[in-house]
Amino acid sequence: MRLDKFLKVSRVIKRRTVAKDIADKGRIQVNGNPAKSGTKLKIGDEVSIEFGNKTLKIRVDDLKESTRKADATSMYTILEEDFKSRDLPEFY
Repeated sequence: MRLDKFLKVSRVIKRRTVAKDIADKGRIQVNGNPAKSGTKLKIGDEVSIEFGNKTLKIRVDDLKESTRKADATSMYTILEEDFKSRDLPEFY
């Protein structure tokens, strides 16, 4: 299954076009390698996604062509979720 479709079906990213844009900007890695939107995923692959101030690392557990909202989280396991702290002035 294509990376952008997996991200949309699993509801990690709500829209396939947004997933495609993020991937094509180099903000997604699959198994440690930069990935484009058309990268083929397999069960067991590790996907790292850089959002604005957050990095999400997930493992692909299932590949489904479509899924219900309640079942979408069964397609992946969150391995790591890092939040980058912003440097705030001392008076905060």
